Amino acid sequence: MSRTRSATGPRPPSGHRWIRWALAVLLLASAGCGKGIGEESGDTLARDAAAVEAKQLNTDLGHRNRVRDAGSIAAAEIIQDPQDAASGGGATVRREALAWSGRTAGDERATVDVRFVVTVPERPPVSIGGASNTAGEATRCYRYEFQLYRYTTYREIGCPSGAAPPPPTAAPVPRVPEDGRQRLTAVLRTATPDTLASAVRAAFPQDWITVDTTVHEGALVAAVGVPAERDCLLLVRTPAGKIETPGYDRIWLEPGETGCKTGLYVSPPR
Repeated sequence: MSRTRSATGPRPPSGHRWIRWALAVLLLASAGCGKGIGEESGDTLARDAAAVEAKQLNTDLGHRNRVRDAGSIAAAEIIQDPQDAASGGGATVRREALAWSGRTAGDERATVDVRFVVTVPERPPVSIGGASNTAGEATRCYRYEFQLYRYTTYREIGCPSGAAPPPPTAAPVPRVPEDGRQRLTAVLRTATPDTLASAVRAAFPQDWITVDTTVHEGALVAAVGVPAERDCLLLVRTPAGKIETPGYDRIWLEPGETGCKTGLYVSPPR
């Protein structure tokens, strides 16, 4: 999701700061048109502002590289706290999730319908005959579609009437436990080559966690991870008994690469 700007001009702010900047530009643009008092429609400005935020949200949602259900995407990346409604030039923009279905897994698709509600205050002329706009408001709705390893797409749809439904809740994301390093360190301190594999699996029994262990030139090596989330913990107990954290390029955790394996240390990709 990209936008065009001058190669030599200033870079617009990101996220909600960019939205506030864009709204301010929309509202101030009419000031240079010299149309006179009351000739600029607040409703038109509000519709334009809604389109700006819809496009920006599409950009922010970006490329999808994790398996997520639509409700989790809406809860974590789309729904706003009312206190966070974007504003700029006196206008306010509120977005609401209206419907969500599907997930980003394999060839499946997820969709989220979003309503943008924009209000623009009246702006009187700053001088006799100067530009101004009436108060206005607009409501526009868009459907965002998500597919694994694709960029988000969107299109405008008709807006349903009525209030938005109760917001969804994001499903928990599987992770290596927060105390994973401490657990693995404790195992490596007492493990032997014969007990290493079973001891590490006993410390990490969750079925979504992968465990890979080996003994390499007298060192005990263990890799614990959640492949779908590119989450990986790699530790080594050297022959001298020191616990080390080998460095590696995280690109090798991506699908089709080495993954969270002891090979990241034993035979690192070149």
